[in-house]
Amino acid sequence: MNQRLMPQSFANDTEKLIELILELKKQRNAVILVHNYQRPEMYRIADYIGDSLGLSVKAAETKADIILFCGVRFMAETAKVLSPEKTVLLPTLDAGCSLADMATVEKLEEVKRKYPDAAVASYVNTSADIKAMSDICCTSANAVEIVNSLPNKRVIFLPDKNLGRYVQQHTDKEIILWDGYCFVHDKLNAEILMDFKQRYPDAKVIAHPECKDELLKISDHVCGTGGMAKFAKHDNSKNFIVVTECGMAEKLREDVPEKNFLSFCNVCPYMKSTTLPLVARSLVHNTHEITLPEGIIANARKAIDRMLKFSKNAA
Repeated sequence: MNQRLMPQSFANDTEKLIELILELKKQRNAVILVHNYQRPEMYRIADYIGDSLGLSVKAAETKADIILFCGVRFMAETAKVLSPEKTVLLPTLDAGCSLADMATVEKLEEVKRKYPDAAVASYVNTSADIKAMSDICCTSANAVEIVNSLPNKRVIFLPDKNLGRYVQQHTDKEIILWDGYCFVHDKLNAEILMDFKQRYPDAKVIAHPECKDELLKISDHVCGTGGMAKFAKHDNSKNFIVVTECGMAEKLREDVPEKNFLSFCNVCPYMKSTTLPLVARSLVHNTHEITLPEGIIANARKAIDRMLKFSKNAA
């Protein structure tokens, strides 16, 4: 590539960087996936914008040679599991996830030995290694239905304890909770949210189920990021308080411009670590390619496919 087109030449020029990335995407037959929580400028380079699993499913349906994931590592791993023949790139290794890191293979082996009769339902916010040890995966949107579909009376649910508690309230099964949490959602304060509600009494609260139970109890609707725009579009309210990562309100303003969205949020530094210069560099130099052992891909794929099959049959 000509030196004048190298990413560092455009490091401070957003428009030129976007132009360069779109050109590189064509040259390399790449598809760019952008999670809802990303920086707003990242939406402009996206082929698909959405939640983590939905993006990976979309990418698997394309004829692209390369998947570049603007999200975090576990998402890129899921994309690799569903598209093992494709090159999967993660623009920065800083894009980790503290929630996913709270679930380790060693700990899961220990818990499975303690509860040998329990099924393992792992949230998609886990590494491929954990998915490979699971009976089935779930999203925040289908977690309740997935758990209720299992024949087991006991279910090890990991890694988010807040989502697990939400599931426990909607099932007769015994949920064995994992001591994990998303700090972005877990640190949100119910008392401050109540003050926020009093200031905007006509606004409905949409909260992510990774929040603590005391926040969910004072919310009007609980759903994952994929369901927030759908609820806002169909609800009669004009104003909404969005309780999740800060980037989601920005995305909702784009998706539902006729409504008003107030953000009650924290910022995820992992999600915000991906930038346009890093995307351009990744497309030029193949940084950082996600690779997984064949056995992990095969076993993780089984857990994901079971979820996808259930969701298809339930639709």
